[in-house]
Amino acid sequence: MISPEPIFSIRCEVANILDLGPAPFGHRRVINLLGGTVSGARLKGRILPGGADWQVMAADGALDIHARYTIESDAGALVQVDSRGLRNGPPDVMARLSRGEDVDAAEYYFRTAMRFETAHPSTDWLNRILALARGAREKNAVKLDVHEVL
Repeated sequence: MISPEPIFSIRCEVANILDLGPAPFGHRRVINLLGGTVSGARLKGRILPGGADWQVMAADGALDIHARYTIESDAGALVQVDSRGLRNGPPDVMARLSRGEDVDAAEYYFRTAMRFETAHPSTDWLNRILALARGAREKNAVKLDVHEVL
């Protein structure tokens, strides 16, 4: 159901967590996206600064994530990304991630469903696909391997 190899990979540098605290519908956090790289067989480029990841943290530490950001391809195409997903794992693993420790991505679940929108002819194929990504969180970055849903 998904491409056997990633169509591209993302490494996005992130700012420190802006913790808004426990709001009426959940514990809110925002992480501003500072920039990054996109590399792969189907797309190469960079993440433009200015996007963000809006999160709601459940009582058990699981995160409902919604990231919106822009990719600029090497050809100059601008691609809007809308990524919604989930990151969870055992409480001790989630606590280690929250402290910025290095944690093997196999110890937790981090997946996103992605949609794209672009006006540029070189990347308009992205308008017509859905993608799933497997993620990994580093202290100051997020890595995503993006697969096309076939």
